[in-house]
Amino acid sequence: MSGVQFDAAAIRELAKILRETDLTEIELVEKDSRIRVARQITVTQVAHLPAAGAAPAAAPAAAVAAAVPEAVSDAAHPGLITSPMVGVAYLSPEPGAAAFVTVGAKVSQGQTLMLIEAMKTFNQIRAPRAGTVTRILVEGGSPVEYGEPLMIIE
Repeated sequence: MSGVQFDAAAIRELAKILRETDLTEIELVEKDSRIRVARQITVTQVAHLPAAGAAPAAAPAAAVAAAVPEAVSDAAHPGLITSPMVGVAYLSPEPGAAAFVTVGAKVSQGQTLMLIEAMKTFNQIRAPRAGTVTRILVEGGSPVEYGEPLMIIE
């Protein structure tokens, strides 16, 4: 870092803010110094969730560490659908309704895969090609960023 010393406590505080706000990146710029803290979040769809308190506290960190190599291969997948905007992803048209698509579903080109709400506007994310949904990489109601992986269609 070209001779610049940063306060480790400040970096830890920025990381804490990331966790508390569910952001993936934060940057602090002061005069000639800049601190950028980023984290990668990988979300997978789970068929069964354990009861609250059943998993040890270290389990989420282990799950994220194990998922990192998988996330790298997802980014290079030719069937990857990424978010065209920043917003909130919704997998169904309204709360309690069936999802637009599920893993294993056959989709046609132009079919609605999900919605992304940005500035109180719901934007349809459509399939760029026909295929089968093999992975859904976001949860309904979760924030997404521009370019974030959403789904894989093979």
